Amino acid sequence: MDTLLTTRQLQDYLKVDRTTIYRMLKDGRLPGIRVGNQWRFSRESVASLISGIEPEEETSDSQPPSSLPLDCIQPIQDVFADIAQVGSLTTAPDGTPLTNMSNTCRFCSQILASESGRRACIQSWRKLTSQSETRPHFVECHAGLMYARARIEMGGKLEAMAIAGQFYVDRPTEEQQEERIQRLATLHQLDENALRESAREIPVIDHRMESLIGSWLQKIAHTFEHFGRERIDLIGRLRKIAAMTDVHS
Repeated sequence: MDTLLTTRQLQDYLKVDRTTIYRMLKDGRLPGIRVGNQWRFSRESVASLISGIEPEEETSDSQPPSSLPLDCIQPIQDVFADIAQVGSLTTAPDGTPLTNMSNTCRFCSQILASESGRRACIQSWRKLTSQSETRPHFVECHAGLMYARARIEMGGKLEAMAIAGQFYVDRPTEEQQEERIQRLATLHQLDENALRESAREIPVIDHRMESLIGSWLQKIAHTFEHFGRERIDLIGRLRKIAAMTDVHS
């Protein structure tokens, strides 16, 4: 008899986080059953997904679906953000966060706590996808802070982006800062005084440090690519083992 797994059980089974489960649900890679407000998953369907015997997707020369190991990426991202003293996250190419924000400043936390503010942040991250530069290049986000991305590519395709930022290179004048705070507070229905106070904590770094952060970010992205390739290779081997087992059973 087939067994239904809870989201938590499936996380433990696949060794991935909840965000990955929901992303696989959304893009159709993972079949699920809605029971009230909870999701349930067929153990047999999940086993078929892992072994690669699901219909219409298995081809002799196709690459297995790649999924970055977010449970490994998150702690490395956390350490990078702490050392570099910047905010950092990993997003999909459309700007949707795949990890939790690391070392986020109070100013950005207030904006992200607003639904419209979060949408504006995601839009800023999405724009980084269209940058022509291969290496990280810092630009202003919608809130006036500096951000850059490093591309995470798998098989020549953009899989995700490693992003770092939440600082100034040149601190705005008092007039510029006040105009920006009033605009953001009105647009996202935020407490103007709280936003003004947290804005004083936004760090200012010089161009040398900015260059170093960009270099570190590039290395982090390459590390994430290595993790992704290893996972793809592992899934490919498991599929071959499963196919051989079926032949000899």
